[in-house]
Amino acid sequence: MTILLAAALLLIPQGKFSLFNGKDLTGWHADVPEMDANKSARMPFIVRDGMLVSLGTPGGHLITDRLYENYRLEIEYRFAAKPGNCGVLVHASKPRMLYGMFPQSLEVQMQSGDAGDFWCIGEDVTVPDMVARRGPKSNWGVTEGKGRRVKNLTDGTEKPLGEWNTMKIECLGASVKVWVNGVVVNEGSNCTARKGQIALQAEGAEVEFRKLLLSPLS
Repeated sequence: MTILLAAALLLIPQGKFSLFNGKDLTGWHADVPEMDANKSARMPFIVRDGMLVSLGTPGGHLITDRLYENYRLEIEYRFAAKPGNCGVLVHASKPRMLYGMFPQSLEVQMQSGDAGDFWCIGEDVTVPDMVARRGPKSNWGVTEGKGRRVKNLTDGTEKPLGEWNTMKIECLGASVKVWVNGVVVNEGSNCTARKGQIALQAEGAEVEFRKLLLSPLS
């Protein structure tokens, strides 16, 4: 049943299209642990003024209904009120795999000052200079307490608070490449997943998204 479901959900883009229709959250679903028991908890993902907005709290994820592979994802985002944390998760699969919150995936970090870091969440990736960028090899891992962060290649690529940033993520086969404002900030190979859902985080800070454009790669 799981295999059949995954096959039914997989969508290989045939042309460029937006993951967000500008009006509502059609094509997405939220996974917010606090909402399980607290029926009065607010939904942290909304549509406002034609933008998709992550309010930051309560923590959780907005996840595409479909699975994708071999694509380019182009994003325009900004922290409008204060700098903070957020991320885009690619190749997402098992919900709440880490800390009862994060789905199994490879996170492309958006946290202010660290945009383009990789965080391994049950999936792994290889980059050049692994020890320098991830720490001692003996601590590498993809679960709690392990060295899951892979630092990006550059500093200073993000725009000042309130200005729009562009992020481009290319997932092709087992490779993942990331640009921030036109600068290559990370590139990995041998990713342990090649397809999955795409997710946006609510992780403490309000973030506005005005572009989420997907196009095929081959």
